[in-house]
Amino acid sequence: MTLYQLHAKQVLPISKMEAWQFLSDPKNLKTITPEHMGFDIISGDDKNMYPGQIIQYKVNPLPLFSTKWVTEITHIKEGEYFVDEQRFGPYALWHHKHFLKEIPGGVEMEDVIDYKIPFGILGRLSQILFIKKQLKTIFEFRERKLNELFGKPDESNSFINFKCI
Repeated sequence: MTLYQLHAKQVLPISKMEAWQFLSDPKNLKTITPEHMGFDIISGDDKNMYPGQIIQYKVNPLPLFSTKWVTEITHIKEGEYFVDEQRFGPYALWHHKHFLKEIPGGVEMEDVIDYKIPFGILGRLSQILFIKKQLKTIFEFRERKLNELFGKPDESNSFINFKCI
């Protein structure tokens, strides 16, 4: 089974604490997810993030296909980073690290997602045909939405990269 990695960075002209307050509230995940994904939080969004928190979502990764996705917040360093891991859902593995770093004029948000797709050759084909594109679309939407909410820095070195590891 192939392990894939998505690596994304975005700079916002806000404080690290402001970014943390937004990102550590699970309810805000719906705000930064494209509407066509049909994303709804079913449970676990009643408190800001804490280690061991279980959050259950409903998501439509494909037209006419809905699935539940359960993640656990496994690690947190307040104001610095958090990690969510899929416990049940569409991926064979989903390990998502979120980092915040104060930089001159704002904060740099960095995401590193290591993921595996089930179903062998069909999964690898799905990665090539639509999963990679869909994840890129989600992160591009998130970048636009966060810029809309918090402003766009004068110079931005945002990027979204994929690789097999």
